[in-house]
Amino acid sequence: MNKKVKKTVLVVEDDLALLEALELMLKDHYNVIKATNGKEAIKLYYTVKPDLVLTDIVMPEMDGIKATEEILRNDPNAKIVGITAYYLSKEKDLINAGAKEVLEKPFTRRKLLETLDKYLQS
Repeated sequence: MNKKVKKTVLVVEDDLALLEALELMLKDHYNVIKATNGKEAIKLYYTVKPDLVLTDIVMPEMDGIKATEEILRNDPNAKIVGITAYYLSKEKDLINAGAKEVLEKPFTRRKLLETLDKYLQS
């Protein structure tokens, strides 16, 4: 019985409808944990230790850039991928904060899975 253990992805998105859609896109492939802002994401990161964080950038309370910096300050090996509708204005900021890559909304399920697989192969 060589059942593959699913990797865990922490999805951070303040739009609840999109958060649910992302969970549906990912749940067949990954264990999905959800947060609705950066502060919540940081707390969950330390309790769950996910294999990857998928975060929106523009959110209330704490944005994805600050959350990325905070997570990486405490875990330099964290894998973080951003998602944003503000790609042109925000992509560079998140990459500078330490994210591996940023996907522009809207994206396809296939593109999302290909991107996450790229960082979760091991």
